[in-house]
Amino acid sequence: MTLTATTHSLETLQVDVTDGIAVVTINRPEVRNAINAQVQADLRTVLDAVRTDDAVGAVILTGSGEKAFAAGADIGQLRNYSLHTGLASTMQRLYDEVESFEKPTIAAVNGYALGGGCELAMSCDIRIASTAARFGLPETTLSVLPGAGGTQRMARLIGVGRAIDLILTGRMLTADEALAAGLVTQVATADDLLSDARELAATILRKGPLAVRLAKLVIRSGMDADQRTGQVVERLAQALLYTTDDKREGAEAFLAKRTPEWTGR
Repeated sequence: MTLTATTHSLETLQVDVTDGIAVVTINRPEVRNAINAQVQADLRTVLDAVRTDDAVGAVILTGSGEKAFAAGADIGQLRNYSLHTGLASTMQRLYDEVESFEKPTIAAVNGYALGGGCELAMSCDIRIASTAARFGLPETTLSVLPGAGGTQRMARLIGVGRAIDLILTGRMLTADEALAAGLVTQVATADDLLSDARELAATILRKGPLAVRLAKLVIRSGMDADQRTGQVVERLAQALLYTTDDKREGAEAFLAKRTPEWTGR
């Protein structure tokens, strides 16, 4: 089933597909786009559809309204969480799926990205923030911790010391602070945020799709291994790319000074 065919069944997300880019908007502005069980289910539906839809090459995640990307998990549901809820780790598993997703993902953070919202942004490949964006992991205020990958991804993105500071104090980073810390790669005005995210996605889509997919895989795999092992994975991925039609097309197009025509083979 294509992505377009699934959008009518989504309760909490809006999806727009243009020029090979799917913009997925969390649409719960009345609760600052808090991530509840239905948002998670809808996002899984979208990921499943995008995975097999050749018309979509990249995904941009954002939030509706001007106040929030996603202001954490739904606290109303948190009150009923138990030991078994924590062990099931449905949100952590979903964000692992986002992180390992085959196609490029970009978080266009338009406002507050707190708790589970910040963790969702961190699971994307690239993060762009509007000047109004704020990032934080305030779970300790509720006597819980960032359990959807937040303790691990934040430490890897900005360093252990800064991650401990943010998680233990619950304080927020401004967009400029997030840029300086390496949590985001670009800051844009609210008006330019989505257009900048689209431009970035379009730039990626002009590259060889197999190279993009394998580059993501190698980088992610290398982060969980020592450098020598990561370089072995890198070598094997490069050897595989050397056998592809797209590698030959890329070289020939470059020498002929023309735009390559990728086939994904």
